[in-house]
Formats: sequence, C-alpha cells, structure tokens
Amino acid sequence: MRKAITVTEILRNFSDYINRVSYRGESFILTRGRLKVAELKPTPKGCTSLELKEYLNQAPHLTATEQKSFGQDLINLKRSTKKEKLKDPWA
Repeated sequence: MRKAITVTEILRNFSDYINRVSYRGESFILTRGRLKVAELKPTPKGCTSLELKEYLNQAPHLTATEQKSFGQDLINLKRSTKKEKLKDPWA
C-alpha cells in the first residue's frame, strides 16, 4: 500500500523515508498541495551475474543429439519462412 506524503514531509525526513523504502519495501506517493507529483518506491529486484551463472549451471541441458535436432529445426524453420515484403498500412 502506498501512503501519500507531502514533498515538505519527505524533505524534512528524507533519510528516514529512504530507509523505509530500502529496508521495509514501503512505497510513497509524493504530493504538492493536493496533486500527486511523484512516487518513491523500491527498484525492481533482479539477479546478479553470479546468480544467473549458478542458475544456468543448475538448469537442464540438451544432449548432443537434442542440440543437433534443435539446430536442424531452426534451419528448417528459416527455409520454410517466406520472405514477404512488409506492407505499409497507410499506403
């Protein structure tokens, strides 16, 4: 739930609000007068390159036969796809 706070309030207690966002995951709508002007919220969490590497190492792998078959499927798909000229919808 996002709580509405004034820009003045956030300026007076900026460090506290940053900590609440960072450590508690809270979100705030900043208002000036009665108008909503901005939102303060945590950034989306992703994964580090090390975490991605570990995930990929644990993920299932294709066998050599499966890799070859998949490669052939891609070649066949490319061959079967007709190269059509794009049509201009406004023409």
